[in-house]
Formats: sequence, structure tokens, C-alpha cells
Amino acid sequence: MPKRILTGTVVSDKTDKTVTVLVERKVKHPLYGKIIRRSKRYNAHDEDNSYKTGERVRIEETKPISKTKTWRVLDRLQAGKGMAVEANLDVEGTNSTQA
Repeated sequence: MPKRILTGTVVSDKTDKTVTVLVERKVKHPLYGKIIRRSKRYNAHDEDNSYKTGERVRIEETKPISKTKTWRVLDRLQAGKGMAVEANLDVEGTNSTQA
């Protein structure tokens, strides 16, 4: 039986060697016909702790690794948007005591 491969967004990387991936799918409502979004979170194995929050990844179904982990991360599709950037906010020449 082939292994399932899903695409999702990393929403948590707090645990060691594990990332939580949010996978969204669109489903047509059975009665009203409106397209609605359904989402599910999967715990996926990340051996090197290399994936960070906000990145788009592909996960693959595997044999059980732990009680909740039956998926592993294959690769990164898109880097996260929330990269840390250091900003210099020192503003010179402002004098608030002018009269």
C-alpha cells in the first residue's frame, strides 16, 4: 500500500525531534454545496530540529515512531515568513523639550 503524502504548515516546533503540522483541505458541504475548510494537526518526526514555525512542508506516513507520531517530514516547500530581523530604532535629533 502506498504511503500518503500531505502538505501543510508547521505550527509548532517546541518539542524535541517533533514538529506539529497543520494540514488544511477543502470539502464541499453535503447539503448546501458551499466549500468549507477542514483542518487537522499531525505530529511529524524531525530528526535534526531543522524545521521552524511558518514553513510549508511535505509529510509522509510511516510506521509508528511514538504514541502520537506516525508521520515524518520529507522536505521544505517554502521558508517561513516570520524570520527575525534586528532593527535599529535609535532616532537622533529628536528634542521633545522645544518651546
